[in-house]
Amino acid sequence: MKKGRIIFLNGVTSAGKTSIVEALQERDDIFFYVVANDLFQEMVGEKYLREDYWKYLGEVIIMMYHTAKLYSDMGKNVLIDGILVERDEIAPHYRQLTEILKDNPLDIVEVYCPLDICRKRNVMRGDRYEDQSEEQHALMAKNIVYALRVDTSLYSAAECADRIVGELFFKNELL
Repeated sequence: MKKGRIIFLNGVTSAGKTSIVEALQERDDIFFYVVANDLFQEMVGEKYLREDYWKYLGEVIIMMYHTAKLYSDMGKNVLIDGILVERDEIAPHYRQLTEILKDNPLDIVEVYCPLDICRKRNVMRGDRYEDQSEEQHALMAKNIVYALRVDTSLYSAAECADRIVGELFFKNELL
């Protein structure tokens, strides 16, 4: 059985990852299952997150990657809505991701947005604190090999989704 593609949308909070996920799920040409940091974080009780946030979040993130692998192994395309941070509790995070998914077709897409715009989006959302994007940016893994970069300050979520599908799914078919 052919393995499904795994597309990891990596970026700080309010960069536009979830909006791109929603735009990708609206498409008729490619179907994706979604695994997301936020969804998996909900699997951990608030008591435990308050007690040791990074320990439990780190564990559930690694389980999320194994879940993505399972879907891919079953021939299903998967979107990972997340952020590759390097904290002691999950370090080396990027290497763990690539090790878990080494036998699966994985493309990491950088979802970029200038931090000042993310800050404004955080305030407008109301469910994030103002400097959350800056804090995450400081923790992001370095030297990530990206297949593609999309900029949500310049392009809509739908345009970013079109570029992701065009570049990662259909570009080779056109050559």
